[in-house]
Amino acid sequence: MGFASLALFLAAAGYALLCTVQPFTPCRKCSGTGIRQARRKVKLCRRCRGQRYRLRIGRRLLNTGRDIHRAGTRRHHHHDPDHYHDREFPEWP
Repeated sequence: MGFASLALFLAAAGYALLCTVQPFTPCRKCSGTGIRQARRKVKLCRRCRGQRYRLRIGRRLLNTGRDIHRAGTRRHHHHDPDHYHDREFPEWP
C-alpha cells in the first residue's frame, strides 16, 4: 500500500514538474502540424487553431487554481489602509 501511494505521488510530482517546465504539448488532433485534411481540402486545425501546440491539462489546472487564489486574496478598496485616512477616530479619555 505504501509503495503504491509513493509511486502515485512521484508520478503526480513528475507531471506537475513537466507542466511547469514545458507547459505546451503538440496538438493530438493534427499531430503538431497545425493543418487538418478534410475531404480534399487543407484547413487549419480547429483544436489548436493552427498554432501546433496546446496547453497541457495539468498546466491549465495550475493556472486556474492560481487565478482563483489571486481573486480570493486580492485586496479590495474597503480593506485599503489609505481609504481610512479621512476617517475621524475618537480621542482616548
